[in-house]
Amino acid sequence: MRVDSSKPFKLVYSLCKHEFLGYLVEPHVVQINQDGSLSLTYNRLFTNTAKEYSKSFDEGDWDLIRLCEEIEQGQIIKRFYKRSIRPSEYFSGVFDEDLYAVIRPKIEEKLLRIFDLLRGRPFYLMSKEGWPVETPINFAEHRVSVLFHFRRSEHELRYFPTLKYDGYRIEFMYKGAEIITNEPAGLLLENTLYFFEKNIEGRKLAPFLNRRFISIPRSAEQNYVKKFIAPLIERYHVYAEGFDIKTIQYQAIPVIEFQYHSENHYDLRLKFKYGDYLFSEIASKPISVKLTYTPDDDRYIFYRIKRSIGWEQGKLLGLESLGLQRKRSSSNQLELLSDETEQSSLLDWLNNHIDELRDEGFEVIQKKSDKRYVFAKMELNLEVEEGIDWFDIKAIVRFGEYSIPFVKLKKHILNHQREFTLPSGEVAIIPEHWFSQFNDLFYFAESDEQLRLQKQHVGVINGLDETEITGLSMKRKMAKLSQFETLEDIGEPQLFKGTLRPYQKAGYNWFWFLKQYQFGGCLADDMGLGKTVQTLALLQKEKENAQELGTTKTSLIVMPTSLIYNWLKEAERFAPDLRILNHTGTLRGKSASIFADYDVVISTYGIARIDTDLLEDFFFHYIILDESQNIKNVGSKAFKAIQRLRCSHRLILSGTPIENTVADLWSQMSFANPGLLGSYSFFKREFVTPIEKKKDEAVAKRLQALIKPFVLRRTKDQVAKELPEKSEKVFYCGMTEEQSAYYDRVKAEYRNLMLKQIEEGLFKKSGIQVIKGLSQLRQLANHPRMIDEDYKEASGKFESVIQTLESVLLRGHKVLIFSQFVKQMKIYADYFAKQGITFSYLDGATQNRQDVIEEYRTNESIKVFLISIKAGGVGLNLTEADYVFILDPWWNPAVEMQAVDRTHRIGQTKKVFIYKFITRDSVEEKILALQRNKQMLATSLIRVEESFVKSLTEEDIAELLS
Repeated sequence: MRVDSSKPFKLVYSLCKHEFLGYLVEPHVVQINQDGSLSLTYNRLFTNTAKEYSKSFDEGDWDLIRLCEEIEQGQIIKRFYKRSIRPSEYFSGVFDEDLYAVIRPKIEEKLLRIFDLLRGRPFYLMSKEGWPVETPINFAEHRVSVLFHFRRSEHELRYFPTLKYDGYRIEFMYKGAEIITNEPAGLLLENTLYFFEKNIEGRKLAPFLNRRFISIPRSAEQNYVKKFIAPLIERYHVYAEGFDIKTIQYQAIPVIEFQYHSENHYDLRLKFKYGDYLFSEIASKPISVKLTYTPDDDRYIFYRIKRSIGWEQGKLLGLESLGLQRKRSSSNQLELLSDETEQSSLLDWLNNHIDELRDEGFEVIQKKSDKRYVFAKMELNLEVEEGIDWFDIKAIVRFGEYSIPFVKLKKHILNHQREFTLPSGEVAIIPEHWFSQFNDLFYFAESDEQLRLQKQHVGVINGLDETEITGLSMKRKMAKLSQFETLEDIGEPQLFKGTLRPYQKAGYNWFWFLKQYQFGGCLADDMGLGKTVQTLALLQKEKENAQELGTTKTSLIVMPTSLIYNWLKEAERFAPDLRILNHTGTLRGKSASIFADYDVVISTYGIARIDTDLLEDFFFHYIILDESQNIKNVGSKAFKAIQRLRCSHRLILSGTPIENTVADLWSQMSFANPGLLGSYSFFKREFVTPIEKKKDEAVAKRLQALIKPFVLRRTKDQVAKELPEKSEKVFYCGMTEEQSAYYDRVKAEYRNLMLKQIEEGLFKKSGIQVIKGLSQLRQLANHPRMIDEDYKEASGKFESVIQTLESVLLRGHKVLIFSQFVKQMKIYADYFAKQGITFSYLDGATQNRQDVIEEYRTNESIKVFLISIKAGGVGLNLTEADYVFILDPWWNPAVEMQAVDRTHRIGQTKKVFIYKFITRDSVEEKILALQRNKQMLATSLIRVEESFVKSLTEEDIAELLS
């Protein structure tokens, strides 16, 4: 019979005992009789059935109904068993003690919250027949204190608790009391529910519900004392007869303990010393107990040592501020914070912070082992003296109180051996970062009693971190050379026809700087900035200087065949005074003697291979390689031929000295400055592999330091100062509910597939599936209609883009909208057509490309241009637009910047606004984060251009699909 909600009823909560799950609480409504008593008509309430009776509910009742439902047997089964099953089958065939041990604590967490909310509400004990209002239950207003009694005699050890409430003893043994919750204990006694001080566990009281005491025989006493009584004394009040309990207090000392296990395997642990007692755990309670036993008088003594929880936590926080953390929350083992691990090891940390630790009162100890280590900050006193063509380096390293010539560490640094044995037999640890910092110094330097570097390796010295090295900053100026800082201004040649732009003049001055110090160099300006013009100005000046001395100097320029005509035309235009020999074609000269009659000989890489014997017979003033990446392959005939040629000075010109791999750099720089980068095998091992495979920024910076003095690179952004400002804004768009559900479903499918393949070792073979999965997720993040034509719901990003676009169009601006997905462009095109918005459209299939572009540029009524980023990301000049919408992020941000450059280029007079639309909580956000993590040396010469997807690791995929 159902409770009639139109008649009087009462909402009540009932404590009931489930046969398998233990005590639970259930909400019910009970019909009220005419005399005001509670009838036998009642309903169990759930969140989906309670609304009918909710006129008298408050917010707390709704919280209680929801919490009670979460511990109902059907919900418990659904949470802990994934397949559909009847409760009777579950409890008879699946449920066991192990599952109970897992499930019951979860239930009790909910029960404690329920009990907090129940105070002041109708709470009853359910009858065995299921009537929900058998007996009212009260909550005790105060907590109960517990005193544990131990009485030790010659024969046994007796143990029992006594309970006190409001100063009066509660008799609970043989009173029908029940333990309702275990942790913390809830005791139901004579219709009152009691809770306890210090949150005692119910299992410690349960044995005494129907028992006066527990007796421990002498044979089991020792084990019982250690495992049960000592922990009890730490937490609770104890009265003892037959053994002693003493409370003592000490001034504590924090301890860092170092333990050596094997080479490169050691750990640090945080401990605390109180008097003679050393505690391995960090205090979680105010008392720790140590036990002693004296067999002579058969006496146990428990020492209750007061711990300072706040002080110990403060010491741990102090270590965290210095870069350490606990390995696990329950462990005293220490590890480096995640952002420290790339920089050093635990031993490095200890050496670097030893003084701070001692200042903070820490005692540093070593566990006994075969080795004894020196803990001290390592300091290097390094001085550089400049010779004519070299640098002498004098250096002493201090390991604590020991001073060692730095040169003695050469083999250790080059072979990455961290342990250095001191004269005392103790072991010092070479700091981890020294191996990368000084590897090049030891590799390139000649060494005997001291180190000597050739001047071309000035980058090695400039790359040293003066903040890390005592004494370096005072001598550093000698290594820098004042001329390296400011280039001398050289007058332009008198017969040069034209005016060098300021940045071209700077390049021209740089050529003279290289010549002065007998260095080769690489001019790596962007295409179109005038590398040819700067070089012609240099050669014209060389001719005029030679004429003043009454001599002739002949230079050789080697280039691809396609550039011969351009060089001849540019020379005719800017330096017509230069006598130029075009050493190409079948009728070219066969004697090197004719070269002396010319200022410049131009030829090709192909001719250089064929005429190597002829060309090496002549000693040129300059040899200049244009598009020098043509010799990037060290095994090529072109490289081998060029290496044989002889000259006084060397230059290479290339806007892309690195086309495919960092290894491209070695052959070109080895031509410009022989020996600069060491042997090819050394270069690959020390630079190419770490930079390309490991994305090691520290190694990339080492390479930068080596080549920086000899590479000059300017981009259009740097030198085209007349361009107006541009600003970028990221719009984060939420997904609609339907879109989010669709996205999560597809993400789960691909995530499970990818994780399975990773687990089975098939990840590297699943590249196509990775690309397909990520592509689908990216499309769903934009608009599900891109992969599902039947999708009728909205897209969060689409609505955000349209709203932003309408605001921009109202102000009369022209907008370029870029997407890499043609399907997405079609969705926008359909919308514009329906809304009567005039627009231009360009993708890879557009036939009348130039007509479309011109119409957009000249027709003021067309404000919107939809462009495929692949088809229109380069080669367009659309300075009429001043807004750029990028609908979806591309793996390589350079592609997006090329799209932006369609309007932010010479001729643009208005400020350019770039709007990037990113779907929140999607793979798009993670692409942005991954771009930042993967992008190395974004503004430097070194760029590793490889497929972004191919470079993804298993961890990257897991993160993208998380």
